[in-house]
Amino acid sequence: MKIGVLREDKVQHDKRVAFTPEQCLMIENNFPDTEVIVQPSDWRSYKNEEYISKGVKMAEDLSACDILIGIKEVPKERLIAGKKYLFFSHTIKKQPRNKELLQTIIQKNIQLIDYECLTDSDFNRIIGFGHYAGIVGTYNGILGYGRMYKLFDLKPANLCHDKKELKEELKKVNLPNVKIIVTGNGRVANGAIELLGIMGIRRITPYEFTHYAFREPVYVQLHSNNYNETLDGSPWNTEEFYKHPEKFHSTFGKYTQYCDLLIHCSFWDPRAPILFSKKEMRSHDFRISVIADITCDINGSIPSTTKSTTIEDKFYGYNPLTESTGEAFSNETITVMSVDNLPCELPRNASEDFGKELIEKVLPALLIEDNEGLIERGSITKNGKLMPHFNYLSDYALPLSIS
Repeated sequence: MKIGVLREDKVQHDKRVAFTPEQCLMIENNFPDTEVIVQPSDWRSYKNEEYISKGVKMAEDLSACDILIGIKEVPKERLIAGKKYLFFSHTIKKQPRNKELLQTIIQKNIQLIDYECLTDSDFNRIIGFGHYAGIVGTYNGILGYGRMYKLFDLKPANLCHDKKELKEELKKVNLPNVKIIVTGNGRVANGAIELLGIMGIRRITPYEFTHYAFREPVYVQLHSNNYNETLDGSPWNTEEFYKHPEKFHSTFGKYTQYCDLLIHCSFWDPRAPILFSKKEMRSHDFRISVIADITCDINGSIPSTTKSTTIEDKFYGYNPLTESTGEAFSNETITVMSVDNLPCELPRNASEDFGKELIEKVLPALLIEDNEGLIERGSITKNGKLMPHFNYLSDYALPLSIS
């Protein structure tokens, strides 16, 4: 069995990689008769020399490999027919930009295993970069708040060599008695909370957040039940909220007059209520001045998130009076951070942790035996067809018009 580790060839070159040099050796040692071949890259955070020094084989042509593993979408012209691929395809929500990609995958008889679809028997995701999105997004939020009020100046995360250097940068932070909200309770929120913990910021309850003043910076973690209620006034039911979010309305407004920095990590269903409206953002009581929207749902749960930003240019300003974008860090605007590829700012750490999860949770099912149906559940296509549980993509994927 030969595993090919792909170079990230999207236009905005991603510096992440599925396996570090040490992990390539680990795979060959732990899975007999398995060889790992890495495609060279001039922009990867782990340099070609680091792989070569460990004795890892490198090759531009990966056509001899059985399984090809990358991170982001593989350009459709680079797909090799008849292979098994693992990457984030960003197709399961019928994203228009990747329609032709999925069509090509079906046409080329490729088995596509999407990381986003690798779930346990209860359909909980088992692998992803969310934790690092939370860490970096929160760091960016703190960086933005420091710039907004000229309190301190942090080195951008993407200019830090690794997480260790990022943690050193945090020693520069000296926040006043600000109040911070973190939404959500998944991987992303856990990353956010880890970073706030590194900074030693005190955690308080939702009641304390709205009823007490503090002499130090504090944060609260809000779950869906903290800022949503049923339309008919019936008691909260978590299962009902996830099944029928359209039957609920947002009560987030009770927090906005107390919050200075919002770190938004919560998954949002388009059927669910938005956190607050543009009209609410125009209120004199709306105190939030910096929003780190880690979820980056464009025109989604946060009305001011009208576009995604880049690692090099992370922030923009949103003017609630004119509902237009402008300069960040202005008294007339709310500063928004909406980078949509946050883990790329700490590519070495993010790659190492992701590769570890792949080896522990996915490779045994992929290379030995899929006893619990992990690979089957995670496969969008196989044998030139959509898998049955992805038939809802038929109108999106099947009308082939590729020469």
